[in-house]
Amino acid sequence: MKLRALALMLSLSPVLATLPALAADTEIVVTIKDHQFAPKELRVPTGQKIKLIIDNQDATPEEFESHELNREKIIAAKSKASVYIGPLKAGKYPFFGEFNQTSAQGVVIAE
Repeated sequence: MKLRALALMLSLSPVLATLPALAADTEIVVTIKDHQFAPKELRVPTGQKIKLIIDNQDATPEEFESHELNREKIIAAKSKASVYIGPLKAGKYPFFGEFNQTSAQGVVIAE
């Protein structure tokens, strides 16, 4: 009986080893200041879920938007919001601020 339990544990060990990695999200803080995103370029790993924490330091709201990421989120003035993206395939995924499209632009690069 003990031998079977040990064999089962050993056979499951590769699966169990990946569980913490699956549960943990990568977090990236993106700041909005003077109607611009910083950083403008976000490099993220492919195949992983990413949590963007968007910190709007401006006195006006902004909308994080990306057609390629299929995301849209209004971030109130002087507040933070979370946006989840991914898992992504390798490539470039532009995003912009709906309310300040000429200045608030950026790109997620999955590699």
